[in-house]
Amino acid sequence: MPTSSLRKEETRKTRQQRNKPQAPVQLLPREHSVYSLYQQPKSVKPRRYIPQNCERALDAPDIVDDFYLNLLDWGSANVLAIALGRTVYLWDASNGSVSELVTVDEDMGPVTSINWAQDGLNLAVGLDNSEVQLWDSVASRKVRTLKGGHQSRVGSLAWNNHILTTGGMDGKIINNDVRVRSHVVKTYRGHTLEVCGLKWSESGQHLASGGNDNLVNVWEHSTRRSLHRFEEHTSAVKALAWCPFQSGLLATGGGGEDRTIKFWNTRTGACLNSVDTGSQVCSLIWSKKERELLSSHGFTQNQLTLWKYPSMVKMAELNGHTSRVLYMSQSPDGCTVASAAGDETLRLWNVFGVPEDAKKAAPKAVPQPFSNVNRIR
Repeated sequence: MPTSSLRKEETRKTRQQRNKPQAPVQLLPREHSVYSLYQQPKSVKPRRYIPQNCERALDAPDIVDDFYLNLLDWGSANVLAIALGRTVYLWDASNGSVSELVTVDEDMGPVTSINWAQDGLNLAVGLDNSEVQLWDSVASRKVRTLKGGHQSRVGSLAWNNHILTTGGMDGKIINNDVRVRSHVVKTYRGHTLEVCGLKWSESGQHLASGGNDNLVNVWEHSTRRSLHRFEEHTSAVKALAWCPFQSGLLATGGGGEDRTIKFWNTRTGACLNSVDTGSQVCSLIWSKKERELLSSHGFTQNQLTLWKYPSMVKMAELNGHTSRVLYMSQSPDGCTVASAAGDETLRLWNVFGVPEDAKKAAPKAVPQPFSNVNRIR
């Protein structure tokens, strides 16, 4: 090929290269592209180690297998209370000691609900005969009995300072001022069937209630009116949890026909998200340290599931119970969760991290909660 032809060919190629569109600049690595940001992974590797097995399992004979009751509560004084039939037992998690607080008469029981006051010293005990007893756990002494408010069993309780809120099978929600003789000071009417869930917000200004009528109500403390009435669940709502890091955010869980966890903005009434969990939602607990939510479930796996919020990606599934996990409660330090199920066992899970004092101590010096007992009675 002549020299002039070679020069023309080189000139043509040079022009083509100059005119060729530039490749777009990759602002983000490929794994962080816009496309991948909107793809939800099936699971996420947790930043910390989450034990898959329970820390300890205890026998809990005669625990009532009833979705609508609330029979487990861990108080601020680090004492776990559980109701087994007609008897309430206490465990001091700091030393593992166990004691019997009360056994009610046969015509009064079984115990249908328990809830610690904020001081962790006084325990409210709801009964099948519609009464509520108040107990001083230190002195093992009954302080008083609240009568006349309900016409049937009291399955849910929630303290707000000196106000004890009770929910009954009669559909009523009652505020009881435990300081005065005439204790009934307010009645909320918004459920037609049994009230099975009650939770006060951290501020004490709003009360969430769930019922066997598939309803969730949010009440203002200062009035008797319902601020919001949520009708989206298709089964009984027992699981309620106010978010500790986002004011006004409420999580609710539906029963066997519903199977969803829903998130509500209680300021606007908007449903922010709804997640089908695949099974009955019995209880919900927010982490006090991370943006995480723990749920307990019924058939078929009877598991505890840890979710990352707000993506609702599963972080872990904790198995061990062989029946629906009806009751859960969180330790005061926020690290350990106790669960109780119809399989008559109580299990302790170190799901939300390791206590600060345990991190500083030598491994052999870390006390195991309830280490000297393997049976409640």
